[in-house]
Amino acid sequence: MSIAAALPAGGHHAPSAGPTPSSRSKFTPYFLLLPAGLALIVFYVLPTLTLATTSLQTGSLEQGYTLTWHWPTYGEVLSQYWPQFARSFGYAAGATVLALLIAYPLAYTIAFKAGRFRTLMLTLVVAPFFTSFLIRTLAWRQILADEGPVVSFMKATGLMHLTDALGMTQGRVLATGLAVVIGLAYNFLPFMTLPLYNSLEKIDRGLLKASEDLYANSWTTFWKVTWPLSLPGVVGGTLLTFIPAAGDYVNQQFLGTISNTMAGNAIDSLFLQQRQYPQAAALSLVLMVAIIVLVSVYVKRAGTEELV
Repeated sequence: MSIAAALPAGGHHAPSAGPTPSSRSKFTPYFLLLPAGLALIVFYVLPTLTLATTSLQTGSLEQGYTLTWHWPTYGEVLSQYWPQFARSFGYAAGATVLALLIAYPLAYTIAFKAGRFRTLMLTLVVAPFFTSFLIRTLAWRQILADEGPVVSFMKATGLMHLTDALGMTQGRVLATGLAVVIGLAYNFLPFMTLPLYNSLEKIDRGLLKASEDLYANSWTTFWKVTWPLSLPGVVGGTLLTFIPAAGDYVNQQFLGTISNTMAGNAIDSLFLQQRQYPQAAALSLVLMVAIIVLVSVYVKRAGTEELV
């Protein structure tokens, strides 16, 4: 049979039924992103829009609130609560540095030295998550108490005099800014340790061996090879620690005093106690924008823009 005879009348091919495989494959990524996109809209975009509209309302709880586009609310909360803002970022930065100093040697040990105990040590790192955040924080009230082991050790070694001279303590640790920083660092320590371990575990051991073959000592090998290759974990861990620490209010509530209040405590008070919803929403948005700006600058300076 000839090709012409096989064609339908008119010499044209019959139209294909349904989409072609190429068109289906073109839309597949969008269908795969659909669940995450819907979750992002429902749990982030809509709540953020609700906060934005609430922050621009005026009224009272008895009379109700009306959207009047009252922008001065932002200036009012900034002028009133800027000390809490500064304290939040200061405590979060201190907790991040402290967590990094503790987590890096720990992650390094697990990645390079733990051997068959690696799984056990990783389990111990995440074990605090098996208990409540509140219980872990309350436990530090006993640890940092005036007659507790930390204060006794600091007094015996003379560290208490040093921290007193630096203005970090006043003869005690509990109910000070130092206690809040310690609580933040402890509670978010796994968020720092796991990204660091992930980066360190992926380092090619052949690179370390090559460094030794080039007569580099262990200290030079660490700074020239290990540390640069672990920077993605450092950046990821510091972000996962700093961001929640800046918005935290539980650690201050149990480990600090009113002189240690953070932005999260102010937001909590405005929402749940004073019932000043526009001011609380405005303060929440300002805190969120400030964190986003700081994180963006930090990631750009660290040279790992792909993390955002």
